[in-house]
Amino acid sequence: MYHFFVTPDQVKEGYIFIIGSDVNHIKNVLRMKPGEKIEISDGNNRKYICRLEQFRQGEIAAAIEEEQISDTELSSKIYLFQGVPKSDKMEFIIQKAVELGVYKVIPMMTKRTVVKLDEKKAMKKAERWNSISESAAKQSGRSFIPEVASVVTLKEAFKVAGELDICLFPYELAEGMEKTRTLISAIEKGKSIGIFIGPEGGFEKEEVEEALDSGAEVITLGKRILRTETAGLAMLSILMYHLEG
Repeated sequence: MYHFFVTPDQVKEGYIFIIGSDVNHIKNVLRMKPGEKIEISDGNNRKYICRLEQFRQGEIAAAIEEEQISDTELSSKIYLFQGVPKSDKMEFIIQKAVELGVYKVIPMMTKRTVVKLDEKKAMKKAERWNSISESAAKQSGRSFIPEVASVVTLKEAFKVAGELDICLFPYELAEGMEKTRTLISAIEKGKSIGIFIGPEGGFEKEEVEEALDSGAEVITLGKRILRTETAGLAMLSILMYHLEG
């Protein structure tokens, strides 16, 4: 069953009114007809089974047949602070992070970031990245679309992370797997979590010191060095296993 997202204000008196690009997608790409059923999430942990009913110019009215509480979200909000990598690796990271339950992805520029983005390029990238997040959310049955934020500096990222309950900073030169196990096992459901992942080449020593000064926990992910597109997904997989209801 095809899955779509709306905002709560599009749900009115037994109907959901679909607008925007989804109208064209339903009518002209999927070629769906009145009477066919779709699944809709309202971004507020509610899911609806709906029957397409009225096709209008720029709008589709879908009758609600069943309403459910969505249980697809993790008990904690996980923020992935990802150093912007080269090529299309960021697209892969976003897609898989959304599948694994990330709440928000925050791209960041660090000292070893090779990619250079001016304001125009950054806006285009953000639009593309959020489109990938939406597609991944639909495919994986999420109840809302995780936001991919605008690109920030590492200093700005630390400021955002300061509002979270715990921040984990995997670093290839860190030692002591027992510390990693202890920290993760102690995370309570409902706590907000930040994960910092560097670009290709990782973090510089000064950046690790800044992380410690900001209150982040520097940890190891084992004896092997993971690529930037692997490290964040490994962390998300571990946290998903720990937090899944």
